[in-house]
Amino acid sequence: MESTATVALDRSVQLKAFDETKTGVKGLVDAGISEIPAIFRAPPATITTPKPPSSSQFTIPTIDLQGGSTDSLSRRNLVEKIGDAAERWGFFQVINHGISLDVMDKMKEGVREFHEQDPEVRKGFYSRDPSSKMVYSSNFDLFSSQAANWRDTLGCYTAPDPPRPEDLPAACGRKDIKAIIIGVP
Repeated sequence: MESTATVALDRSVQLKAFDETKTGVKGLVDAGISEIPAIFRAPPATITTPKPPSSSQFTIPTIDLQGGSTDSLSRRNLVEKIGDAAERWGFFQVINHGISLDVMDKMKEGVREFHEQDPEVRKGFYSRDPSSKMVYSSNFDLFSSQAANWRDTLGCYTAPDPPRPEDLPAACGRKDIKAIIIGVP
């Protein structure tokens, strides 16, 4: 039986090797893996119940932005709702945000195109540096979580200084997407 130190070292080596490919989960899929790597499997001790709870136990918090900036009381109430949803759930749905479905569909298409492009292009955006305006990475908590999540993320930091249009990936560089991300007409 392997010692805990050996298993931890082996996991550390696997995580580092995965991160250094700079191709994320998509790179594993493109390589044709036939089994989910161990770094993505939760240790048996962390799995408390093999049966997921029923969907009726969950209601995704919905934040309605309509009227949130009309007065300070409404704004304060909205901020509290966002804080509560973020703290208790970690995510929420936003409605009445003013972004058309057409633009949201084009943004999703741009992100999909980004992930489908040549891995060498994606690698140019791969970073764990939070000061980068555009970040492509796999698992922000890769080196601290017990199991990696099967996901890649393309993020754009827009505040306080939005990225320049030339800093956006070409797949995400449509005029209407740029208008939403960085406020360029």
